[in-house]
Amino acid sequence: MSKENKTALVTGGSKGIGYGVAKTLLQMGYKVAVTSRSLSAAEKAAEKLAAEGEIIGLEADVRDFESQKKAVQQLLDKWGQLDVLVANAGIGNFGSVEDLTVDEWKDTIDTNLTGVFYSVKACVDALKKSEGYIITISSLAGTNFFAGGAAYNASKFGVTGFTQAIMLDLRDKGVKVSTIMPGSVATYFNDHEPSEEDAWKIQIEDIGELVGDLLKMNPRTLPSKIEVRPSKPPKK
Repeated sequence: MSKENKTALVTGGSKGIGYGVAKTLLQMGYKVAVTSRSLSAAEKAAEKLAAEGEIIGLEADVRDFESQKKAVQQLLDKWGQLDVLVANAGIGNFGSVEDLTVDEWKDTIDTNLTGVFYSVKACVDALKKSEGYIITISSLAGTNFFAGGAAYNASKFGVTGFTQAIMLDLRDKGVKVSTIMPGSVATYFNDHEPSEEDAWKIQIEDIGELVGDLLKMNPRTLPSKIEVRPSKPPKK
């Protein structure tokens, strides 16, 4: 894909994986919009990344379809086209089903799964026009279940299945679709504070590089599902 005048929307781009992806896309020459539920957080991230290229921060809650449509329209009003959606926004609520609350379940599913659907739905017409690319950020938890992961597993299993299905829906329309399924990543996810102890984990720039590699791939080839994990587990 030629990067000249190409644009990208990264949901949940104020920190973590979304921030790393946005930085890589800017370095590749894309114009990038990052979203967050907090406008100030999105704008702060955009300010930090401004030296890398043209970027804007937008307020959007992926749980709200109208909010997501508004963000897409703001991008289109500014740049005229949308070429790449990286549906990254996500949260984690963990615990036994005995303790998991109804609100925690709903928030996890609404953000991680329904939010991806809303993001794709809000972007799909623009991406069909540009014959663009949808990349969803799932997780190894989208194929591997674990105790205490009922809500998170369900949401990420759903994202993986949803993404593979829409890949089949859209490839004849010229839209490429992939899902990236990372293992342990050094991010602020679930209130974690990255430190030197996370050096063994995947770094956010590694996921950014992977997104860049997908966009550079010859269009005749589509890596539709990519699992990625740390090369070595931490030393005990």
